[in-house]
Amino acid sequence: MPNTTFTPAISARAARRENPPGIGHGLPTLASALTLALAACGDVNPSGTNADVAIDTIGDTVVVRTLSGSVWGSVATLVPEASIGELEGAEEYLFGSISSIAVDGDRTVYVLDGQAQHVRVFDSEGTYVRTLGGPGEGPTEFTRAEAIALLPDGRLVVRDAGIKQLKVFGPGPDEVDQWPYSTSGTMSYSSTPLYTDVHGRTFQTDPGGWSPPDGFEPDQIIVLGPDGTHLDTIPEPWGDYEEPKVEWERMSFPVPFSPYGHWAVAPGGHLVSAFSADYRIDVAHDNGVLRIERNAEPPRVPEGESSSYRDGLTEQYRTQMPDWRWQGPPIPDHKPFFSELIAGRGGRIWVKLETEASPVEDPNYEPERPGDSPVRWRSELRYDVFEADGTYLGTVDPPDGYSSRPTPVFDGDLVWAASRDELGVPRLVRYRIKVESAPEG
Repeated sequence: MPNTTFTPAISARAARRENPPGIGHGLPTLASALTLALAACGDVNPSGTNADVAIDTIGDTVVVRTLSGSVWGSVATLVPEASIGELEGAEEYLFGSISSIAVDGDRTVYVLDGQAQHVRVFDSEGTYVRTLGGPGEGPTEFTRAEAIALLPDGRLVVRDAGIKQLKVFGPGPDEVDQWPYSTSGTMSYSSTPLYTDVHGRTFQTDPGGWSPPDGFEPDQIIVLGPDGTHLDTIPEPWGDYEEPKVEWERMSFPVPFSPYGHWAVAPGGHLVSAFSADYRIDVAHDNGVLRIERNAEPPRVPEGESSSYRDGLTEQYRTQMPDWRWQGPPIPDHKPFFSELIAGRGGRIWVKLETEASPVEDPNYEPERPGDSPVRWRSELRYDVFEADGTYLGTVDPPDGYSSRPTPVFDGDLVWAASRDELGVPRLVRYRIKVESAPEG
């Protein structure tokens, strides 16, 4: 298991340069607040089941470890409250593909339609307000918009990876700015969300890629100031970990179910990072780290799922390279603990868990297609939810139709996420957390 090192949200150089107020509360204050909050868990637990929590301080790190139980005491789900999107009707309510979502403090919703290459704005009731952007190469148009985020003054930031620019709309109705950015390698596109914080900074991924003559460049995090000025470039927080790969001559691909590093940015500008080989999440403050841990077992990889991946890849590659064979590390017996971290608007941390899969029949199976299989392995979508102080609230099982792509917006007990109905119609749905009465298993 790799020995990983986590770094603060911004480098020491950038912290000395700006160090905005409010980026951290000081470790003694943080530790005291944690102790008080966790001691009160039994008073707010609706089911009467307390979480068994241990708190420790190691140097400048406060460790909050949930040994068992949760505040909710039972599994929660998401109940739809409202939706935007129709099968037929006015064009403003028809989505091609929902690529990114942003929500402001008034619950005004911004939806990037990747197919239409524009952003539609809806009020808190779901009524259409206006459209920003459109396909093209003009100052207010997009070549390949892929992510959006809101700055605290109401400006909308759109990442246009096609021309490596952030286009900024507002605060006035006709105000538009353009912030160029550079990448270290050949890649410019990324599925990583665009982040902003309460200090007006914008965080985005430099996806790296091949960069001759130095070889492959790893991902980095670019930090921009409120006016688009480059403040810092942060290396990935999980160090020099090299992902296990299967290699053949000059080709390689990652070994399925290998652990990986994940990061997000909390509203206060703190970097939330983790390496999924362990259930351990670090929230960096300006003078300390909050480490969230939970006793859990990683999900198993059934032999059938492992062989399905291995056999499918072998068959697929042998269509081009007849003597290709698996050379490299074996597929692990267990999956990583999680596959994504999301920092909610209210400070909660949502952990998208890996879960054990089960075989289902593939209705689209084509025997003539190389690598195709009559069986697909399907795993249930599930989240763990933690308060900003590390308190483990419990798990959430989203309903059918809910999509974890694009990354949903989490704000307290509310969730905005893309969804598709039984006809495949894309919609933007607002959900509310509901705690079930059944005991947590």
